[in-house]
Amino acid sequence: MKPHSPTLLLFSAVVVSAALLLVQIAISFSASDGWESVAPGIAYQQFQLPDPNNVYVARMDRSDPDVIIESSIAQGRLSGGTETVSSMFERYEQTINYWGQSWGGRNDVVVAINGYFYGGDFEPPGVPWRGQIHSGWYAKRFDDNQNGSGFVWKLDRTAFIGECVQHQADEQLLSFTGITETLKIHGLNVPRGDDQLILYTPQYDASTLTDASGVEVLVEMTRPALVLPIPSTPPDPLASFGAIGYVRDIRDGQGNTPIPFDHVVLSASGIMRTKLLDYAQIGGEIGISQAINHLSDDDCATPVAGDWTKAYASVGGSFYFLKDGVIQDFSGDPQATTRAPRTAIAFNDQYIFFIVVDGRDPGISEGMTIPELAGFALNTLGADYGIAQDGGGSSTMVINGQVVNKPSDRLAAYCVYLPLVVNQGAGPGAAAVPQTDQESPCQIPVERPVANGMMMVRVEPITQSLALTPTQIVTTSLTATLRLGPGNNYAALATLPPGSVGQIQPHTNGLNGVLATGSYWWRADFGGLTGWIAEQELGTGK
Repeated sequence: MKPHSPTLLLFSAVVVSAALLLVQIAISFSASDGWESVAPGIAYQQFQLPDPNNVYVARMDRSDPDVIIESSIAQGRLSGGTETVSSMFERYEQTINYWGQSWGGRNDVVVAINGYFYGGDFEPPGVPWRGQIHSGWYAKRFDDNQNGSGFVWKLDRTAFIGECVQHQADEQLLSFTGITETLKIHGLNVPRGDDQLILYTPQYDASTLTDASGVEVLVEMTRPALVLPIPSTPPDPLASFGAIGYVRDIRDGQGNTPIPFDHVVLSASGIMRTKLLDYAQIGGEIGISQAINHLSDDDCATPVAGDWTKAYASVGGSFYFLKDGVIQDFSGDPQATTRAPRTAIAFNDQYIFFIVVDGRDPGISEGMTIPELAGFALNTLGADYGIAQDGGGSSTMVINGQVVNKPSDRLAAYCVYLPLVVNQGAGPGAAAVPQTDQESPCQIPVERPVANGMMMVRVEPITQSLALTPTQIVTTSLTATLRLGPGNNYAALATLPPGSVGQIQPHTNGLNGVLATGSYWWRADFGGLTGWIAEQELGTGK
């Protein structure tokens, strides 16, 4: 019995099936002779293995200075939200980044894969496990004393795979102008507890989501709050803090402070509220130090190579399966020895590899065990290091906006097969068989929403408009949206009716009229409310 009315469902199924088949055919044929360039510095190949498995690999050339690794965040917020990989791909396309240690370059997203596990027994719904670094911001702490952290890409183009980590309390600090005492940061982008000082960054949510029981200090940053520890016994504490900001507002007894894209909020309660009120002054300089101690997975005590300082992008991972060219032993773990869809990141001195393996498709692609995945990364790709991400129904690869693999989640439907010519075999010499107009049951692959991901990105240079100038009076020419940052990816701060009068504000970090998500953006004040507005929504004069 058909579960739905056929007309709409059949048409939708046809469109989805046809689009997926065409993408698969085009990429399969073009990749049959080896690597296919999908963007300068980034190549792709689909491997059809006899075990049987379909494996999809994107390869980034580390010597190309214009290609980088970036992480993605579902719905742009780590407070809890999920989104498909293809939707996150679109979310970050043409958004500004911090590559080159300055804001304003744009992300030309080329490849995206899913990230790590989320929710369940370890985190609230939609919150990723372990930690995350996004565009230089340390956005979610990696778990202390938990073996494994994740793949790490740094501002100096180096990469490593994190093992056990720790956050020493005396290395997570705030420093203030003219004050020798420092304050400890008790948490990062987590709900605030009693007598705590929590650091909130723009990746947490549009606001701090706090109640009115504490004080919140809004700080405009000159650079992201990176993993950037201070040296031991510095001569001048504040001068040694690399992440510097300036106090723009002190909100006592209000809570739920909005977080602009280049700001942080220091939120304190109880004893820490009193200290923060004593130390913070409007216009005063604040330094932020955060450090990660990198330790061996074996005992979470022995220091190992891999300095997290100035890490640019990272998400959690598990099954560090390939270490310095040696396949690791996971024979006692049934999750590692079961064939399943897999996502992984691997690398050597020349390339970064994103790997997705289809699975749960008997006779076509049955998935890999972790030892099989390690063997493929080592022997076929020539990788030296590799770590798995979330797998199963989450395993997804998107290239230039198109899902190229077949995720194992399926939507049951009835499909009408149009007379398309499709490749039915496993190689370039396979027969091409036309399909008929026959209606029959089928299952359409669908993307599973996930909490975060990783991307291969080409960086486009900063571009700015000269149409307006700071202090200039402007009016909204239509209903306009004032946002927390320059781009449609940032949350709306307010909706302004046509004719609203505002004034362009100079931006501390020089992003006046910056191009992002297809528009030029200006920081402007409308009746005491300051945010970012698209140039095409503005006119000049009263």
